[in-house]
Amino acid sequence: MLRTWREAASRYALMPLRIFLGVTFIYASLDKLTGSVFFTDSAPGSLVGTLHGVRDSAAIPAMVDLALKAPHAFGYAIAFGELAVGIGILIGLFGRLAALGGAAISLSLWLTVSWATDPYYYGNDLVYLMAWLPLVLAGTPLLSADGLIASRRRSAVTPLPPPDQAADHRRHRGESQTARR
Repeated sequence: MLRTWREAASRYALMPLRIFLGVTFIYASLDKLTGSVFFTDSAPGSLVGTLHGVRDSAAIPAMVDLALKAPHAFGYAIAFGELAVGIGILIGLFGRLAALGGAAISLSLWLTVSWATDPYYYGNDLVYLMAWLPLVLAGTPLLSADGLIASRRRSAVTPLPPPDQAADHRRHRGESQTARR
């Protein structure tokens, strides 16, 4: 019994991470899209204010400059990207691609917004980046749309026996020879 519990725990080990990251990214997206501050140009906590605040301390200031050229478009891209990543990882649809997208978002935020956080382990974007990596490697094979699709492909590819071996095939399935006559 302990062995089967360990096997099940090992098999489903990434599920809590999938659920956490999926829910968190969906929440972050909806918070941006429905909040009254994120898309304003001058309010504390707005995207534009944040970008101006981190520009000089970012690891790659050119990334911030690029976002500042069209901050609202960039904000919508981040918000809808988070939504797509969150839904994708939560339902397990294109799991590796969703995890790669989540890792890319987290990497870009780490290199810009949270780069100057000192000590580095106080910044959450690096932790999110590391959390995405097991899902990039493993994908979402269990309790997922990816798993369902793979299962259907495997069952659709089951080869039929050649016509000259059909009798042998029926015999192995347990049909009697009298039923064939």
